[in-house]
Amino acid sequence: MVNIRDAKQQVRESVWDLLAREYAAAPDVHGYIPAFAGAEQAAERLAALPVWASAQVVKAVPDKAQEPVRARALAERKILYMAVPKLAESLPFRLLDPAILPVPPDQAASRHVAAEVARPVGVNDMRPVDLVVVGSVAVNRHGARLGKGGGYADIEFALLHEAGLLAPTTVIVTTVHDLQVVDDDLDLPETRHDFRVDLVVTPTQVITCGPARRPEGLYWDDLDEATIAAIPVLAAPRRDSGA
Repeated sequence: MVNIRDAKQQVRESVWDLLAREYAAAPDVHGYIPAFAGAEQAAERLAALPVWASAQVVKAVPDKAQEPVRARALAERKILYMAVPKLAESLPFRLLDPAILPVPPDQAASRHVAAEVARPVGVNDMRPVDLVVVGSVAVNRHGARLGKGGGYADIEFALLHEAGLLAPTTVIVTTVHDLQVVDDDLDLPETRHDFRVDLVVTPTQVITCGPARRPEGLYWDDLDEATIAAIPVLAAPRRDSGA
């Protein structure tokens, strides 16, 4: 029997292969959130939606594929939070405030520039989030998604949820290439930490998903010790408790 981890990886590999074969992403796409062709168009389509217009605070992943979304958020003077790659710092998020940016929005949207100009923050210093933008390797029309396999997006979501920064009205969206939207009859296995997106935005379409699936927080029993040790915001509570 194929376990959940292996089943997820099989789907990722098939999507990475497809994107590379169709020249819809860089040939070295394997192992990454795809920097897909048409990312700018997907960002434009997202920006035309009412949920984007009403959002004042956006939390986005640092992946290249979502850089156009981040640039547009800053250009439209939205507060932007970016996760530190792999949550590898004690303050795992970065605050980009367009009112005080020392560089233009399209530069600040780069994860490398953001690392230099953004202010590191923890969840206790963050404002409630109106819109969450995530990257995906694969997603279906019900909103089930697969990342690249590290589980960081799920942990970020859990941290924000536990801090009370995500409301029932907070919209979760992913921007992807149309080829990353898999058939509904293809099973995308889900664990307790997996959340579903509300919207899938591609260069050509907007897909409204459902039903919603939002974990209530961190499920410590599902996290292996190596993951906990590598993420300071998780490791610190363990050390403080003597666990």
